[in-house]
Amino acid sequence: MRGLVLAAVAIQIGLALPACAEDQPVSDRSILKALPLFETNHCAVFSDVAELLFCGEPELNAVASKLNGAIQAQLNRIPNRRLAIEENAEWIKDRNSSCGVFGSQKISNEELKPIEACLSKETEERVAVLENPNFDCLATNTTAGMLICSDPALAIAKTELNGLVVDLLAKLKPDDARQALAEYERWTRERDRKCGLVDKDNIPLDELSASEACLAEYLNGKTEEMVAAKGDPKKVFGRHSLSPLPDADAVDLCVAQIHSANACDDFVSVNRVFQIDDEVSDKEALITAEVEMIVLSPFAVCSPVASSCTGTCWDAKSGKAKSSPGPSPATRDSFAVAHRLRVEKAFAFQKTDSGGWRCTTTALQPVDFGVAQSGP
Repeated sequence: MRGLVLAAVAIQIGLALPACAEDQPVSDRSILKALPLFETNHCAVFSDVAELLFCGEPELNAVASKLNGAIQAQLNRIPNRRLAIEENAEWIKDRNSSCGVFGSQKISNEELKPIEACLSKETEERVAVLENPNFDCLATNTTAGMLICSDPALAIAKTELNGLVVDLLAKLKPDDARQALAEYERWTRERDRKCGLVDKDNIPLDELSASEACLAEYLNGKTEEMVAAKGDPKKVFGRHSLSPLPDADAVDLCVAQIHSANACDDFVSVNRVFQIDDEVSDKEALITAEVEMIVLSPFAVCSPVASSCTGTCWDAKSGKAKSSPGPSPATRDSFAVAHRLRVEKAFAFQKTDSGGWRCTTTALQPVDFGVAQSGP
């Protein structure tokens, strides 16, 4: 799991998996020569101004390493890393724009020092914020998260649960820990569906008081489950392969199984599952659902990862799924961290002799519909 964390951290500071830049559009050669580490760190692969500066300027390179460590520490102390990755990606975009850095535009020698000073100052301030554990709660960008953080009792309960989960994850091997983390995130999505908090982003928190009791019940129930495990993660994670009903929770479990089989957790994380339609008989069911995924690590829009983990290849310009992916075209287009990908698909289920429902859909492709949006 540490490898996943480090990859995610590096992406946040723009020092991993960059887009190649054969033609250097961001500045004239004099700017590049002003970066002492440009040749040593092979910065020519970067096409983004901020990435170039953090790669080639010593002070910025040092503060990038500090940011790396602060993000890693934050990811290590919270179980739901997706939210932190998404929030950090949004901060990177805001920092760059506030310092006058917009993608690969040209900058002049006169602009260089003020931009470097601004990037350094804002990044140092960010490091200080990330090193404060109290920020972990405030950083959340979901309705459930904000509702929890607005209630001291719920915030304390959530912090206690997080600590128990992290302790259990630490006892697992990396692959098992990665799957357990994905399972924990799935429970959280299940909680939000149960507590009526899906698609409530624009609802004032004081109108969601009815959900507080449900959240408290969930947090307390999961905490009791963790305590009862007495330090054995196998008593908590990886126990269920069947669903009690063919519904959105069952689709969520089905997608998790598909992602696990294709090692997708390094690249995408499920953010939301919404049931659209259902056809249910005594022994079979077909559930049509929308699945929204968040990009955790860049990958090509038409690649084995795209096909197996999102169910389709994508058109980078339109943001739509390709109706017939076919052979992978020669393209450098890729999805950046925090990109949101939504697909619609029908998932098949069969009822077992034990009464549970088993997903018989073993792949996401093909999908019925898909749309990609930059995010958060």
